[in-house]
Amino acid sequence: MSTNRLKGKVAIVTGSGQGIGQAIARVFAAEGAKVVIATRTPAHGEATLKLIRDAGHEATFITTDVGDVKQATAVVDQAVRRFGRLDIMVHNAASFLGGPVESYSEDDLETVLAVNLKACFRLSKASIPQMRKQGGGRLLFTSSVTGPRVAMPGTSCYAASKAGVNGFIRTAAIELARDGITVNGVEPGYIKTPAMDLLADADGQKQMAKYVPLGCLGDPNDVAFAMLYLASDEARYVTGQT
Repeated sequence: MSTNRLKGKVAIVTGSGQGIGQAIARVFAAEGAKVVIATRTPAHGEATLKLIRDAGHEATFITTDVGDVKQATAVVDQAVRRFGRLDIMVHNAASFLGGPVESYSEDDLETVLAVNLKACFRLSKASIPQMRKQGGGRLLFTSSVTGPRVAMPGTSCYAASKAGVNGFIRTAAIELARDGITVNGVEPGYIKTPAMDLLADADGQKQMAKYVPLGCLGDPNDVAFAMLYLASDEARYVTGQT
């Protein structure tokens, strides 16, 4: 892999303690980026940090809940203080709290919107001044097919938040284009992660895989390499896309 496509870059990856986020952090580090692992669970963050450092790459770990406005802003400030710059901000952390429309709680709704959607605004707002000063940057978001493309019972809060993410991407891309800041996202479908293991057992996942054209669930690296392209100089003329 190691082609140094992100050499000299500094990247924040939220929700990088496991699953898709961990894969993005490891791929970015292997491609030369200095990675800020931003996740809520210390044990998961430390595990990702160890994997990256054991592979001979550079990273640091910050415990954070990006659903909180002060903590989301602090992640960006700490990254800039630690590495002196910020080139790539990947918001991957997500909440999947759900249930039927008539039974959701206000607390669950607020959590999903705060982590999945509001954090897009907060992390971007904190990142833009530094990126503008440097002459450009990348704002990247893990969206989903659920909401923008398909519907699934019991996921209305999650689906609405991810549809909102796509709307944010398109609009922010227009606003920031002249600053050299591109805004893009990836919409995963079913990916084999620890979260997927909570959603369905092995037999259930086999049944789900039957509806995937390739006949199998995706691997976290499949999302990570798409993010790598969007983060690289090769995607300098791509913005407002998922």
